[in-house]
Amino acid sequence: MRNLSRHLREAALVVKGAASTSHPIMAHIIPIRRCNLSCAYCNEYDDYSKPVPLEMMRHRIDLLGNLKTGIITLSGGEPLLHPELDDVIRHIRQVGALAGLITNGYFLMPDRIQRLNDAGLDYLQISIDNVMPDEVSKKSLKVLDKKLQMLSQHAHFHVNINSVLGGGIHNPEDALTVGRRAMELGFTSTVGIIHDGDGQLRPLGAREREVFLEMKTFEKRHFSRLNYFQENIANGLPTEWRCRAGSRYLYICEDGLVHYCSQQRGFPAKPLEEYTVEDIRREYVTQKSCAPLCTISCVHQISYFDFFRGEQTRTIDPTPQHQDQLVSIKSAGA
Repeated sequence: MRNLSRHLREAALVVKGAASTSHPIMAHIIPIRRCNLSCAYCNEYDDYSKPVPLEMMRHRIDLLGNLKTGIITLSGGEPLLHPELDDVIRHIRQVGALAGLITNGYFLMPDRIQRLNDAGLDYLQISIDNVMPDEVSKKSLKVLDKKLQMLSQHAHFHVNINSVLGGGIHNPEDALTVGRRAMELGFTSTVGIIHDGDGQLRPLGAREREVFLEMKTFEKRHFSRLNYFQENIANGLPTEWRCRAGSRYLYICEDGLVHYCSQQRGFPAKPLEEYTVEDIRREYVTQKSCAPLCTISCVHQISYFDFFRGEQTRTIDPTPQHQDQLVSIKSAGA
């Protein structure tokens, strides 16, 4: 029944997204910037930030609900460090949105998973970077396999395990091992190509490309599989597409500012309280110069809703040369 309910709400999201371009389909919102890990390729965390207060999170979710946002996904940092995360998830469901969570999985235990069930979580994603932990990442299958078994036994929400290639990952074959294990446990499996520090293309080597193509055969039908752009990335080629960041996709940082995505914080950097349908319509037709070499899967996937319509007539250049306008949260060793 939970799966049926989720599928019906997904179908309604698709219909609404096709009927109107004046609302966000997905928003990522940050409840806490702090993380318990320090993966070498990541620039989205620190080791000191406090959680955003619950009432502020509820207020921001209400604002996203007013904009008719279809999916609200909690990211970080590590969102499970937020002490009132279950109440945040409940509020996402109360405004009528699908509720997602991106986590490193370290804090998952049977009772914690049950609380996520009770809160009404719809989707959970864990990225596992390698089989054995190393200096690049501690998000390894060795550490997290017991957590995956717990999810298989207790989770009532959709679970996707994302393995990665590129970005200093030493053993490309680890992605295959992670993907196969995910499917053994009944989860869906995707593969991501790690971007550089500016969210831009980092082409794969020959063996990485072979692994990438093999992993494409693992993928099942689900909206998170809308990743055709990765074939160009794997071959070191730019992609021609219409990025709808700031319109169909919003990234809301811990300060409540709307940004294009996690890698272009600083554009447009407008408070969510002031963000209107006019902003959504403006950014819908805004070309971003970073788009051809972008690897941010969630933005690509959401932009597929409108690939056939809506020419972009306005340009902006959110590129690294404008570092004085970007918000940097890199900590030592990040």
